[in-house]
Amino acid sequence: MDKVRVGLIGGGFVSAIHAEAFQEVPEAALTAACGLPKEAIETFGRKWKIPFITTDYRRVLERKDVDMVVLGIPNDLHREVTVAAAQAGKHVVVEKPLAHTLEDGRAMVEACRKHKVKLMYAETLCFSPKYGRAKKLVAEGAVGKLYMIKQGEKHSGPHSDWFYDVTRSGGGAIMDMGCHGIEWSRWMYDKQKVKSVVAHCQRVYHQRCKGEDNSVIILEFEEGGIAVIEDCWVKHGGMDDRVEIFGTKGAIYCDLLHGSSMETYSLDGYGYAMEKAGETKGWTFTVFEESHIYGFPHEMRHFTQCVLNDATPRETGEDGVATLEIIYAAYESAGTGKKITWPYKPKKPGDIPVNLWLKA
Repeated sequence: MDKVRVGLIGGGFVSAIHAEAFQEVPEAALTAACGLPKEAIETFGRKWKIPFITTDYRRVLERKDVDMVVLGIPNDLHREVTVAAAQAGKHVVVEKPLAHTLEDGRAMVEACRKHKVKLMYAETLCFSPKYGRAKKLVAEGAVGKLYMIKQGEKHSGPHSDWFYDVTRSGGGAIMDMGCHGIEWSRWMYDKQKVKSVVAHCQRVYHQRCKGEDNSVIILEFEEGGIAVIEDCWVKHGGMDDRVEIFGTKGAIYCDLLHGSSMETYSLDGYGYAMEKAGETKGWTFTVFEESHIYGFPHEMRHFTQCVLNDATPRETGEDGVATLEIIYAAYESAGTGKKITWPYKPKKPGDIPVNLWLKA
């Protein structure tokens, strides 16, 4: 095999990002795509020159010219499609979070293990060039021994309505964005085991969502380091994503987007500034090479190479499950007001995580 043949399952916002990312992966070829409605996926296919288009994901899985599928679909559908893909012998890339319940996530890992296909967890923060350079600085000893790291992602709310339906998403801002900070923190601490979780959740703006639109999580790792993770759906004016890294001999401050943008002033406004920006009149930060900044091409090329070379991916299904366990603990902490310690076993792993907060 000289190229990995890829089928995209989705066709919406994130699948468009995936399609764009694969333009920078010469080892891969987009051979099929699935999505709804029919007119939208047909337009999607023409734009990205994908030869086979369908509204039924099972037709993608039946094809011999598909080696790997990439899921950009609502969280509650991840298990069904992943298990079917594994049974069809296809490697699977799942956009974060791995699933909307821990039970589903574990079933996905087991299905892919049983059928000997790779389950790869699409966590872009672990592939972003900026954040990757920050991790290398830590590995080089630039800041000494880590004792605290912080990650925050804030914007004005999700792209699609299903995010607000906790029965489909599994939660609010923590499920949508906290999964980023959680896995980035595990990666920065070299996948140490988590010792405890404390969290606080609020709903302050998006009343149509039963889940939280603002949250803070504090993770304690087994060697004593901590991580502070802030996520918000209430911050207007465009995406904000940044990290702070503190060691015994130094510190690193890294702004993912604004240091890679152009300050722009426009009297009339213009088409697109950056994700979640909305208004473009007056002063704005205009992002360029946005997909590259986030790390999508690097992520997809890495996963493609893992399939070509039968290598272990940097982010696996097991990492996705570990993230889900922490998400459950965070919601339980927010609901009970208590620190949750490890080993942690959610009482109802098949329930949606946010219920541990909502029903407390």
